[in-house]
Amino acid sequence: MKHNRVAMTVSIIGLAALTLILTLTTPTDIGPFGVLLFFTTLYISVFGITALVMQTFYKLAFKRDSFRNKDYLYAAVFAFGPIMLLMARSFGAVNIWTVGLIAIFLFLAEFLVVKRI
Repeated sequence: MKHNRVAMTVSIIGLAALTLILTLTTPTDIGPFGVLLFFTTLYISVFGITALVMQTFYKLAFKRDSFRNKDYLYAAVFAFGPIMLLMARSFGAVNIWTVGLIAIFLFLAEFLVVKRI
């Protein structure tokens, strides 16, 4: 339960930082470090949302109150999907093949987590 509070707190802080970045700066003013900060805060926010959705699903579907460390790894891998879609969108290359390749990458990464840990 302690891990969940830490993850949610960091996610809320990341969401607040992301909101500040989006409201106070423009893409031309932010620079390379700002772009890195944007993607990092976006990943942290998506990770928190993913962990919250997974925890709710586990409570409803499996009647399990605890959220194991392995579940956080699943959420961390899955949270990288929207980041990859946003990067592909910035290159102007979002089509069915790109989405399919991202889905295959996420499937293989989740499979690696299942087999290695």
